[in-house]
Amino acid sequence: MVSSGSVPKRSRVKAWFLVVVVVLLSVVGSVSYLGWRQSVPGVVSHTAPPRFVGHKTSLVFTLEATRGNVARVEIRVAQTGSSAVVVTREGALGQRLDIPVVLESATLGLREGGASLEVWARDDFWRPFRLKERAIATYPVTVDLTPPRIEVLGATRYVAAGGSGLVAFRVTGASRATVSAGKLVEPSFPWGPPERGARVALVALPWDLAPGASLAITAEDEAGNVASRALPSELRSRRFPRDRIEIKDAFLQAKVPELLPQRSPSQRLVDGFLVINRELRRQAEETKRRIGASSAETPLWEGPLVQPSRTKVFANFAEMRTYLYGGREIDKQVHYGYDLASTRQSSVPAANRGAVVFAGPLTIYGNTVIVDHGLGLQTLYAHLSSIEVKVGDVVARGQELGRTGATGLAMGDHLHFEVLVNGVSVTPLEWWDAKWIRDHITKPLREAGLPEIGGVDARAAAPAGRAPGRNASRQRN
Repeated sequence: MVSSGSVPKRSRVKAWFLVVVVVLLSVVGSVSYLGWRQSVPGVVSHTAPPRFVGHKTSLVFTLEATRGNVARVEIRVAQTGSSAVVVTREGALGQRLDIPVVLESATLGLREGGASLEVWARDDFWRPFRLKERAIATYPVTVDLTPPRIEVLGATRYVAAGGSGLVAFRVTGASRATVSAGKLVEPSFPWGPPERGARVALVALPWDLAPGASLAITAEDEAGNVASRALPSELRSRRFPRDRIEIKDAFLQAKVPELLPQRSPSQRLVDGFLVINRELRRQAEETKRRIGASSAETPLWEGPLVQPSRTKVFANFAEMRTYLYGGREIDKQVHYGYDLASTRQSSVPAANRGAVVFAGPLTIYGNTVIVDHGLGLQTLYAHLSSIEVKVGDVVARGQELGRTGATGLAMGDHLHFEVLVNGVSVTPLEWWDAKWIRDHITKPLREAGLPEIGGVDARAAAPAGRAPGRNASRQRN
């Protein structure tokens, strides 16, 4: 018989078993937890690996801590057994951060050849054992300190503000080459036999290009090395006309609601006109530049551009217009093309062969068509009453694009015509002139020993400046 104060043997065994299980679970859990903390990856580099380092190269290193925050970062550059620290950061830097770095090869003592960029980093996440620090990422790079070489092969000798020209050149060791006119940067295109490595650029000179502004070719390689060379062109000044336009209430009542439908009813019509004449005009210019940035890399045009027959220029390129209302000056804007008078709703022909890259409403220009002729050359046709083409259509010289009208900010039926080079408006008069094309486009290519643009010496277009028909509109836009 068992006494009442004793514990059964089976119960004691069960209790000890439970204790052992709890201890084992605690030990295993602790070991597993510590093992997990030890195994958590540290800082990871998401940096796009660079290929080259030049005289002065800017990079951005992107780092992220898997857990916790990045606590220390060191960027080093190593070459031929020696290394130099470029950047050091310490503290609670955040879980993810971007570190801009500027590598100056002369300061770091780098020489041309192979090198490596090393990223050393740790986080503030607690681990049982702190391992020896090591590079979390290594990027092999090539130190390139030789700038590209530029050779001018031919260039338009005389250029003027509001005009254009051509330059042919060759660059060696460059990934990008542009031509600049003052602050304006314009693209270049490969031209001629590939083995010659030649490029050409149509250069637009804005109407307001400052006297003495530099014209230059700039080339840049993948390492960021830059070379520049001035163009052997003489920049000539040019004077542009001025005009004064009186804005009438009837015009405001017709145009402001059409072009500014979101206008508040409390806003005066003349104030709405100023929004149109300033903001919507600016938007149109931005659109022209954007479209001009994408042009066919081969010329689509042949010979001079053609002025529509039986038209007469009655408003000039780069004409500075002063707008008056009630006898008081309210605004000034520049007119970027020619206004061509003809019979009402007359056919609008393509000035040359090309591809339609815009067809639709364009703020102050109303219904507009833009044709791309390649190498950055484009033509614009505005205020149309109807459009007969669509984007993507390939058009022939003389093919009808639409009909003249008075859409947009136009006071009467006419065609607003522009010539654009890389989205910059230039005088159409040059591109209508076969002799000008021979002297300013063909001649530099001949000097460079490069193929001419097909058909530039073709027969001249019909003489410009013919008198308009009996019912020609002489209203401005």
